[in-house]
Amino acid sequence: MDEIGIEIQKEEPTFGSVVTEKTSLLQQLQEEDLYVKYKKLARHLEMLEIQESYIKDEQANLKRELIRAQEEVKRIQSVPLVIGQFLEPIDKNTGIVGSTTGSNYVVRILSTLDHELLKPSSSVALHRHSNALVDILPPEADSSISMLGAEEKPDVAYQDVGGMDAQKQEIREAVELPLTHFDLYKKIGIDPPRGVLLYGPPGTGKTMLVKAVAHHTTASFIRVVGSEFVQKYLGEGPRMVRDVFRLARENQPAIIFIDEIDAIATKRFDAQTGADREVQRILLELLNQMDGFDQGSNVKVIMATNRADTLDPALLRPGRLDRKIEFPLPSRRERRLIFQTCTGKMNLGPDVDLEDYVSRPDRLSSAEIASICQAAGLQAVRKNRYVILPGDFEEAWKQTVRRGDETHEFCTCSTYCSTSLVLAQCCLAQIGENISDLLCERAAHQRGPKLLTSASQVYHRICTILLQYHNPIFLPLLRTTNGLLSRSLSL
Repeated sequence: MDEIGIEIQKEEPTFGSVVTEKTSLLQQLQEEDLYVKYKKLARHLEMLEIQESYIKDEQANLKRELIRAQEEVKRIQSVPLVIGQFLEPIDKNTGIVGSTTGSNYVVRILSTLDHELLKPSSSVALHRHSNALVDILPPEADSSISMLGAEEKPDVAYQDVGGMDAQKQEIREAVELPLTHFDLYKKIGIDPPRGVLLYGPPGTGKTMLVKAVAHHTTASFIRVVGSEFVQKYLGEGPRMVRDVFRLARENQPAIIFIDEIDAIATKRFDAQTGADREVQRILLELLNQMDGFDQGSNVKVIMATNRADTLDPALLRPGRLDRKIEFPLPSRRERRLIFQTCTGKMNLGPDVDLEDYVSRPDRLSSAEIASICQAAGLQAVRKNRYVILPGDFEEAWKQTVRRGDETHEFCTCSTYCSTSLVLAQCCLAQIGENISDLLCERAAHQRGPKLLTSASQVYHRICTILLQYHNPIFLPLLRTTNGLLSRSLSL
């Protein structure tokens, strides 16, 4: 307990060994008479009672010292503490740790800690003043790495994914089969694929198929996004990559799913900034980890991206990503299956013909088809119906597919424009009559003292006429009329 500032003085026992005394006493008793034996046994019993009392007192003192030491350890481990990373041990009492500021320190290790838990790259708690290692944080304390348990896995099954029969077969052969029947590959004499790349346009079902894989396997499932590896401090990204693979190896069989891998695995170039160099270091650590974990471990890597053309060739080579599965836009047969899957639990009317929407030439993704079905259901809810009719699907199709062709009623509706034109014609007729009356009045009173035909008076009268219609289309007309009258009446 020297590292926490507590000195415990150990008292040496003042009595001889009880076993030794007993042996010598028995030897003496064999040579003497009964009375002498009785006296010696009585003295020995008295001595044992005294020893017992001393041992009890010493035990009570040690308990008090233990309680004080435990209270001192709790005080040292009380928050706030500094979070660091354990790098490597030096001896039993010291080690090297790295702080969040990027500096490394040689610190003392609290003797009460379990040294078997002190592994490289593990998160530890440091004393805020002396930087001594006072606690070991559990792996769950790293919030950036999450592992889904059996109760947290998604409930998406393969039958919930419409179409994509070829993609289902390939991903089951590359990921699910090696985890469940690893001996089959060993008997054949081949190595199972290490990694799988899923690529294709957005909304084609890549992530949903991975959810189905996680649902149908008993393996641990670790999901991260590529952008999560890009951290504020240098070295944090590569450390997270190591932690992800370490966590997978500790909980194998495991599946690592890295979504949007193009965030950290783009083609390398001559980086000019520190941020680009850090991203490239993350990629190098990822390549190293994919080469490093042994082939016999039940750890599989699944990566998904929309931009496979931007990925680094070193990541795509065989041995790292052995299987590349493309997810194109669904064909007509797959669209039919997706419509049937999405509407399987919906209350459709008898007149709904899904084949009409399947046969349309628009190129739709799986996500857009699911959005059409959801929007059709919302249309029925909006109209207080429990049955989805063909008109609901038609409105949903217009909202999802024909959204760019919609017109806004307040600006381009033909009915509104025709009404505005009629109002404008009536308004201009009244303006013409008022201007002619004002000009006649000016000719009759042009020599009088009160001139009623100023430009401002004409403009105000026109404004009164136009504002009666409450139409925003007349606002530019007001500005134009003001300029024209100012020029005409100034002649």
